[in-house]
Amino acid sequence: MKSAILQTATRYLLPILLLFSFFLLLRGHYFPGGGFVGGLVASIAFVLHSFANGTESTMKILRYKPLSLIPIGLATSTISVTFPLLFGLPPMTGLWFEEPIPVIGMIGSALFFDIGVYLVVIGVVLTILFTIALND
Repeated sequence: MKSAILQTATRYLLPILLLFSFFLLLRGHYFPGGGFVGGLVASIAFVLHSFANGTESTMKILRYKPLSLIPIGLATSTISVTFPLLFGLPPMTGLWFEEPIPVIGMIGSALFFDIGVYLVVIGVVLTILFTIALND
């Protein structure tokens, strides 16, 4: 049984929650937030859409299985952690571009680590929840 109110609200909430999750992702390497919290908010947005419109409808929006996000996120995080080794620095050393990007600010290896965590969290949460939902 689908709720017209929830479907209408989700139509507006999905882009707002995804934008907020992206904000948390970018804010995270300076202040609280980051890849984990941003990934959870993005996952909640898709789960809310799934509750309102069904899992199959949400899977069509995603275009790819959430499981495919996990290795991409792990690779991104691993590269950002090991990249300083090329410069003779210890792993996980923060490397930063010299010039800030106008809206985003300073970009460094911490942001790429957060992006990897963001993708892994979305992939894991949605894979678990969609697997449970599709098997019911």
